[in-house]
Amino acid sequence: MPNVVSEFRPSRVLRGPDAQTIVPNRFRFVPGVRYDHQEIDGEGWRVSIFRSGQEGSRCALLAHRLGGHVDRSYMRGMVRNLNRSGWDTVAWPVWGQSSTGSQAPDFYHSGRTTELRWIVEQLGEWYETIGLIGFSLGANVMLKYLGEEGEALDPSVIASVGISVPTDLRSSSLCLGEPRNRIYLKRFLDELKASVRRKAPVMPEISTEGLDDIADFVEFDDRYTAPLNGFTDADDYFARCIACPYLSSITVPSLILNARNDPFLPPACYPFAEAAVLESIFLEAPDEGGHVGFVGRWGRVFSQRRAVEFLNEAADE
Repeated sequence: MPNVVSEFRPSRVLRGPDAQTIVPNRFRFVPGVRYDHQEIDGEGWRVSIFRSGQEGSRCALLAHRLGGHVDRSYMRGMVRNLNRSGWDTVAWPVWGQSSTGSQAPDFYHSGRTTELRWIVEQLGEWYETIGLIGFSLGANVMLKYLGEEGEALDPSVIASVGISVPTDLRSSSLCLGEPRNRIYLKRFLDELKASVRRKAPVMPEISTEGLDDIADFVEFDDRYTAPLNGFTDADDYFARCIACPYLSSITVPSLILNARNDPFLPPACYPFAEAAVLESIFLEAPDEGGHVGFVGRWGRVFSQRRAVEFLNEAADE
């Protein structure tokens, strides 16, 4: 479909990539969200989900970003907006990053769709209509899953929304290694290193020797993500797990909302050419918004309204 002209107008106070990225994600509090923690049986272990809503006929499945969890403000804000619009929600701790969620005895990565497939299959038994919403790397997993399924996608799934999506993992990883982004990189690496330490006691193949010396994503993925998941190296992992090659196989309307000033996304993460020719892909790239920010006038979060609007349009067709 043609690339979407965005209606987003940023807050007069929060302008620029860093203000839009940091302030809403660090200093925003979202009350009024209650989760019901449940578990879905997988292959030898369980996947945690956090449900919210009135057990209606529509459900949106939310996947957070790397280093996130189901109680991040962007997750709670989206849940609240969806619930108010008549959608039940299921928040999924993608990397097992939840204080009460199950810890899988293996090493999750940004292209692994097994758990997402299990959850969608279960939701298809509970709901008539399912929408998918992903943030950052959670959205990469979601889009890759939709492309893998293609025409075989569960008919309950009617649309998806990806917010701040690194559709090219290698270029995004290198972008985060640039000097201006070192503060962000450190935080993400700290999360990944903490994950290694959590997994090491139950995965003998994981060594923590030299872990603190790792300084970028490529080095981390070369040492841990790639070999623990059957990839040759980081480059092989990046090439096989990016969402972009799967966009052409997606069969449901899918919105990608990527701000042009996102500090984590280089040009390769804006699939303008693909959106121009693919019927199911809608790319919306406002000038402002940062990474998972999109704070508009009066503090309203544009990405929340836009996602609900997009899912409602698809569900009502």
